[in-house]
Amino acid sequence: MLTGMETASLLDLDDVRAAVEAAMVEVSAGEVSMPPRIAAVVAERDALLGAMPAYLPRSQGLATKLVSVFPGNAASGRPTHNAVVVVFDAASGVPLALVDGTSITASRTAAASALSTQLLARHDATVLAILGTGVQARSHAIALVRVRSFDEVLVAGRDPAKARLLAAELADALALPVSACDSFAEACQAADVICATTHSPEPVVRRQHLPPGVHVASVGFTGSGREVDSGTVVDALVVVESRQAALAPHPSGAADLRLPIEEGLIGPDHIHAELGELVSGTRPGRADVDQITLYKSVGVAAQDVAVATMVVARARERGLGIEIAI
Repeated sequence: MLTGMETASLLDLDDVRAAVEAAMVEVSAGEVSMPPRIAAVVAERDALLGAMPAYLPRSQGLATKLVSVFPGNAASGRPTHNAVVVVFDAASGVPLALVDGTSITASRTAAASALSTQLLARHDATVLAILGTGVQARSHAIALVRVRSFDEVLVAGRDPAKARLLAAELADALALPVSACDSFAEACQAADVICATTHSPEPVVRRQHLPPGVHVASVGFTGSGREVDSGTVVDALVVVESRQAALAPHPSGAADLRLPIEEGLIGPDHIHAELGELVSGTRPGRADVDQITLYKSVGVAAQDVAVATMVVARARERGLGIEIAI
């Protein structure tokens, strides 16, 4: 059994990004067994408890994540996402480890957004905008500065006081100029790369606020709305982790994509590529410097399994964790 602190100590950001990259290639090659997420919905709190199993043959990763998403926790300062990952022996099906999934979720989500930025953002991108002020906002800022040389970071949130606090925290952590913006629109208009990490039921990324050539990574998930408006989706080169997962019904799929399809603005084939296809080169990336690119994440189990498998192997190497009998 690994605690949250032990798990976090084993999550090197560059190694997590490499594990996610390999998992995405395996997904796009059709080799991974990964059913869409299922969930018990806690409707009165716009919350859910989800189950996310997957098997990765190349790495022999077999695990399932149990994750709760309670957006209302943000008001009390508690994490909105809480999770555990149970790792199994792929040869025998015997349970091997119970691992903190909250730190894994934060790191693998940010790593995938960083991978999308590495693959799709302009090479001359200098301004990063972080939309949101929670755990994912912090993890994304730290992960993305590793794949582009940003000169400035902007932070925007629904609570200006929280945005200022996060800006001050990131300025110390990143050794970069970080400032809080008065609105999501202000941050988007000045950015080359935007990371949207909110639980907003209304779009925080709107087409009229996006400059040419911007890359957007959207990881926000809510049962009652969407983070990116239809205009952005229609005009952008859209990339996802998995077409099957992104287009599946709630609680697996992305309302950001489903709603413009229902509105008749796009079809399912508007999704240009999966991350793994960009990595392997079977699909092209950005076509020109003015193109808007959008990575819409729904969070897939393959990423959790790849990272959890890596974490358990490292824990055994370093003698971390507590052995328990079930």
